[in-house]
Amino acid sequence: MVSKQTMGKYTSIITKATGLLQPHGIALIPAQLQVDQLVPDGSTRIFLRLKQKDQQVVCVLPPEGDRNGTAESRSFFAIGRHLQGQGVPVPFVYGFAESCSMVVCEDLGNSRLHDLLAKEQGMTPRLLKLYEQAVRTLAHMQVKGARSFDPTWCWDTPVYDMQVMLEKESGYFLQAFCRDYLELTFDSEAVRDDCVRLAQAAAKAPAEFFLHRDFQSRNIMVAAGDVRIIDYQGGRLGPLAYDLASLLLDPYARLAKEIRDHLTCTYLKELDTLCKYDHRQFFHELLLLSLQRNLQILGAFAFLTRVRQKPFFQQFLAPALTSLIALLEKPAAAEYAALYTLTRQCRTQLDKKI
Repeated sequence: MVSKQTMGKYTSIITKATGLLQPHGIALIPAQLQVDQLVPDGSTRIFLRLKQKDQQVVCVLPPEGDRNGTAESRSFFAIGRHLQGQGVPVPFVYGFAESCSMVVCEDLGNSRLHDLLAKEQGMTPRLLKLYEQAVRTLAHMQVKGARSFDPTWCWDTPVYDMQVMLEKESGYFLQAFCRDYLELTFDSEAVRDDCVRLAQAAAKAPAEFFLHRDFQSRNIMVAAGDVRIIDYQGGRLGPLAYDLASLLLDPYARLAKEIRDHLTCTYLKELDTLCKYDHRQFFHELLLLSLQRNLQILGAFAFLTRVRQKPFFQQFLAPALTSLIALLEKPAAAEYAALYTLTRQCRTQLDKKI
C-alpha cells in the first residue's frame, strides 16, 4: 500500500480515475480507497490499483515527461478498446485521461499463467487446459483483431517488418547481449549477413494479422478460470507464427517439446476454423519467426539486467540461449552458420559470467 505522502502525490490522478469510472456505474470515494502501487516486470510505466470494498480497478500511466510512454498509453487505450470490441478477452478499458495519458481498466488480480506454472511446479492437467485455451484465444485475437485494425493506433511501428527484425531483434541481440552484456568480439559482417538473410526469409510471411508481440506466460492472466490477455499495447499487424513462437519459446516456462508440439497442433486446429492457412508454410515460418523472437528475448533480457538493473531477468538468459542454439542446430537453419558460431561463443562466455 502506498504511504499517505505518496497518496497525496496521486490525488489528481485518483480524481481523474473516479471521473472516468462514473459513466460505468462505479463510484469510488477517494477518502475510502486503498491504493497499491504495483511493480511491473520490465516496464517503466506506473501501475496503481484502486480498491474500495469489492470494487477495484487499475490505473496505468507513463512516467512524467516520457513522450514514448505517452504514445504507448494512447495505444494501450485504442488497441484495448478495439480488441474488446472484437471479443478478445483483454481487461475492460473504462477510459483514458488525456491530460496525464492515463488508462483506467479492469483489475484482473495477480494470477498469471507463469505464476500458476511456478506454484504447481510444472505442467498439470489444469494448466494444460489453460495453455490450450491460451493458444485458441491467440488464434481468435490474431484473426479478429486484424479486422478494421487502424495502424495509426500503433505507438512503435504499424507493422512487423524487416526493419523491426534487424533493429529491434537481431540488432538488439548483437548490441545488448553480445557486445554490452557479454563483451564479445566477433565477425560482425558475417553475422550481420546471416541476420539479413534470416529477416528477408521471415519477412515473406504474410503480415496481415494482429500481432501481440509479447505473448508469453507473464502476459496471460487467469481470472475466474479463464485466460485474459494483457500488455497488448505493442500490437501491430504481423505474421501468424510470431506470437505462437513467443509462447512456445517462453524462457519463463521452459515448456517440454511434447507440450510445445501439442499446443501447436491445438492452435492450428483452432486456426483452421477461422481462416485457411497452409500448415507446411506455417511450420516453415514458425522456425524463422522463432529465431527472430529468440534473438529479441536475449537482447531484451540482457538490457533489462544490465541497463535497467533488474536482476530478475538474468536467470532466463541461459535457457533463452539454449533454445536459440537448438533452433540454429535444425537442418532448416543450416545457412545461418555464422550466427550459430556466435551463439556457441555466447554460451562459453555466459557460462563464465553467471
